[in-house]
Order: sequence, then C-alpha cells, then structure tokens
Amino acid sequence: MTTRDTEVAIIGGGAAGIAAGRRLHDEGIACLIVEARSRLGGRAWTVADTAGLPLDLGCGWLHSADRNPWVAIAEAQGLTIDRTAPPWSRPSLPGVFAPGDQSAFNEAMNAFFERLSDAVASGKDMPAAALLEPGNRWNNLIVAVGTYISGTELAAMSALDFEHYHDTEVNWRVKEGYGAAIAAHGAGVPVVFDCAVTRIDHHGKRLRIETANGYIAADRAIVTLPSNVLAEREDFFSPALPEKTRAASRLPLGLADKLFLSLEQPEEFSAGGRLFGNVERAGTGTYHMRPFGRPMIECFYAGQCARDLEAGGENAFFDFAVGELTAHLGSDFARRIKPLLIHPWGSDPHARGSYSYAVPGAAGERAVLAAPVDGRLFFAGEACSAHDFSTAHGGYFTGIAAAEQAIASLKR
Repeated sequence: MTTRDTEVAIIGGGAAGIAAGRRLHDEGIACLIVEARSRLGGRAWTVADTAGLPLDLGCGWLHSADRNPWVAIAEAQGLTIDRTAPPWSRPSLPGVFAPGDQSAFNEAMNAFFERLSDAVASGKDMPAAALLEPGNRWNNLIVAVGTYISGTELAAMSALDFEHYHDTEVNWRVKEGYGAAIAAHGAGVPVVFDCAVTRIDHHGKRLRIETANGYIAADRAIVTLPSNVLAEREDFFSPALPEKTRAASRLPLGLADKLFLSLEQPEEFSAGGRLFGNVERAGTGTYHMRPFGRPMIECFYAGQCARDLEAGGENAFFDFAVGELTAHLGSDFARRIKPLLIHPWGSDPHARGSYSYAVPGAAGERAVLAAPVDGRLFFAGEACSAHDFSTAHGGYFTGIAAAEQAIASLKR
C-alpha cells in the first residue's frame, strides 16, 4: 500500500472497529479497516490447541448475554452458544475453603458491593479500596476478585466508574470461540493488515492517515485503538488532541491473562468446577476446571499478579499454576498438567493490556474519549462505553454509535 482513498477509515480491527466497518459497509459507504495485526479481532482472539480445540486467549464470556448483540451474531454464523452457568456462580471445589469460610467470604464480598453502591449514590468518587472493611480477613480475596473484574487492584480504580458498569449477570460462551465469532463478523469488509497507523493529520480538508506502508486519504475516521496505545502517543493526532490523550491516560487498561493447561485423568473433576489458588492473598489465580467438558484447565490471573508473571516469562505462569494447584490437589497433580497456550496481553504492542478501568476521579473521562472532533473524527472501543466498558459488547455498541455519527456527518 502506497496510497489509498476511502470515505471512512477505521483505525483498529477489534470488536468496535469490526462493528463500525460492518455497519458502514452494509450501508454502502466506502470504508477501510486499518489493522496493525495480521488478523481481525484485536483483544478477541480464538486459537486452536494441538488437538484442534478452539481456545479464547482474549475475551471469552458473553457478559450480559441476554442483551449482548454478539449472541445473535454468533448464532447467525451457525456457532453454538453454551448457556451453562459460569464457574464463579458455583461453590469452589472442596478443600479450598475451611468449613464455613466460603459463606463468610461471600457475605463479606456482598457487603463490600453494598457499601460501594451506597457510597457512590451521591456521585462522590473515591478509590474502590476505601470501601473495604478495615481488618476484614477476606479483604485480600475481595481485591483478587476485583482484579479479575477490572484488571487492577481496588486502590487504583474509581469506585464511581466501577459502580457505573451495568451487568445483567447472564454469562454464556461461544463453544467455537468468541474471538472467532467477532472476527467472522468482519467478513467482506475491506481491510488492510500489518499496517499500524502512526499519525492522523486533520489539518486539511481531508484526513491523511499516515502508516509505515503509505497513507490513506479519508473524509472521516473512526479511531478504535486501546486507551493505552492512545495514551502513549501525544503526537498521534496533528494538530494534537490533548484532551483525548489525557482521557486515554486516565482510562488505562488493566491486565488479565489466561493460561490453558492440559489435564490428564479429567474424569476426577466435574465440568465447570472452579477453585481459587490461595484464598489468603490478593495475588492469586482462579482455575476453571474442564471448560466445555474438555480435558483442560483455564487459569486466570489479573492485576499485579499477572504483571509479575509476565515479567517472569511464560514459564513463570506454569510454575505459579503448579504451585497453587498442588497446594490443594497434592504434589502428584503436577504430573497431570502441561502448558498449552497463553498470550501476555500486557506486553502485546498493539494492546498494552486487557480492558479499561478509570482511575479515581476519572469516571467522566469515558464521555471525553468518546466525543467526536470537528464532525470528522469519531471514537469507539470499550473504554468509550459509559456502562459496558471492559467488554466486547461495549466495543460493539460504541462502534455502531461511531458509525452512525459518521453516516450522519457524511449525509450533512
């Protein structure tokens, strides 16, 4: 590619970019997805293991599935929706909690969320950790659960933003892969791969989208890059858009990584069971046994725990998993598991993390990041969503909204 010309350039081919591209393409508007990777999907990514089973290394759950548009999209593609209750809705496997402790933890966590709701009802913001009960023995595990939800510790996140998230608590999965469904939704939409955008020049009458492979002239652009990527580049827009850079920096991506392990003699465990690694500490993993009934374990690490493990390399994840699992299941269990796949999202140069949270005092920055500029630049992505952030359906809704804004602008 030396030069290209289009009506609407879509920067980034994740859930938001695909949704925007699909909407524009179906409207008959010339559009082009410009994607730095060699694939569509962004932080949604389904890969096959050695046995050919599809594994979601990125987003894997259809959260708020009863209003999640990806459900109907996946079904229209002929994919299978698994409506089995999620592992976190079930009791932990025996032996993880002492008798009575699981109920005590659930009560402490529910009380924390009630205090959170009560505290932010007035609109006042604070670090979410301020709502922990001082001295409660379950605070570390509550913090761990917070990292699974937001990718960072409660002390770093806005209580107000956290409470703004809308969850219907209906959670399903796509058996063939959520990432596969999202990527397939972009079929037929024009796209250029391996083409990272270096600058968007909006000085002139038309936009100039600069890349390492040439430039694209466009009438409009929809920017769907992750907040961490936007925050790192003050010169990404010319003229600069400091309000966008600042908003992105105050909506950083938390980190959540998944390690998949093969499991010998899987019949010992019921499908969908789960356990925490260490219920006494915040830096612990959670383990989903036999997802979809498969002979494997889906291990989930987030926040500082995931950052520390990424710093140690892929072997550090496996060693940590072995240590936590054998503590509950015995030393011989180490012989029954082997690493399959993992993707370190924090060191992924096109993501720099997993999903967004707002720092304390920054709950309003999502609207700032999403606001159009000059009727020519539009913004989408889960970080732009007021109530569905950190999800692929949040990306979808904002992508559709940005596409509608671009359509209306072109018609004017």
